Order: sequence, then C-alpha cells, then structure tokens
Amino acid sequence: MHPLPSLPASMRPDVRRADMVGMLKVFVVEDSAVIQENLIAALEELAPVVVVGTAENERAAVDWLQANPQVCDLVLIDIFLKGGSGLGVLRAVAGLQKSTSFVVLTNFATPDMCEKCLELGADRVFDKSNEVDALVRYCTRLAGEETGAADFHRRRRRNCR
Repeated sequence: MHPLPSLPASMRPDVRRADMVGMLKVFVVEDSAVIQENLIAALEELAPVVVVGTAENERAAVDWLQANPQVCDLVLIDIFLKGGSGLGVLRAVAGLQKSTSFVVLTNFATPDMCEKCLELGADRVFDKSNEVDALVRYCTRLAGEETGAADFHRRRRRNCR
C-alpha cells in the first residue's frame, strides 16, 4: 500500500508501518493534541495497531476518509471536535467503507449518546475516562479477526455499558 500521489501531503495516509502483517490500521479523529498523542502512543504500544492518519475536525476527517477508502480498518472518533462533531463524521461516512469499523471514544458516553452513535453506524462506544483498556482489548481482537471483522462486529452490535 502506498500513499495516493494525487492527494495533498496532509491527506495522504501514513503507511510506513501499515503494511505489516497483523497490524490494525487506525485513523484517529481527536481535536486535543495531548489526548491524540497519548492515545496513539498507548494504542501502538499495547495493541497491534498503526495509526495511518489523524484529523482534529469533522471536515478534515470526512475529506480524509473519502479520499482514502479502504485504507484503514478502524476509525476512532471523538464526539466534540474543534469544528463539527463526531456525529457529523458518522453521518457523512455512513456506508462509505463497508469493511471499516467505527468506534466512538468520548468523555460523553451517556446512554442517549451511545444510542445515537450506534444508530449512526458506530460499532462500539467507549468512555475515554475509564474504558481505554477495553478499547485496547477491542483493537487486539479486531486485529486478530479474519477479513470481514467489521461486518462480524456490526452483526453482533454491542450496546454501551
């Protein structure tokens, strides 16, 4: 897999490690640079994950995902972004990538918000404050699944805690 040459550098996927066997390719939508940096470091250290791109607002996330179909296995999305929202990202990419899992990671994991995220196509919702370990386990399981893991998880659709 190679970066798409016709895209601006900011929209090209970072695939330096993405072609490693067994690695889950992840795109992160998070507006806090500190949280984004810590999340990426934790996931890449604790799970078979490589982050292929990031965005801090809805428009950048949607543009990247539309320009890079099938590049990532998992999209991690925060709800509140500098511009737009994670809900807008879910709405915009609904049905775009059939083999991609969409996971919301938020500090606002209320039952109503979880239900809304699942309605918009999220496979899971995790609370940033106390479910990062569960997210790491989810990524590890997803990386170990055969092709079609996202479809498997959509069929099993788990509720929020």
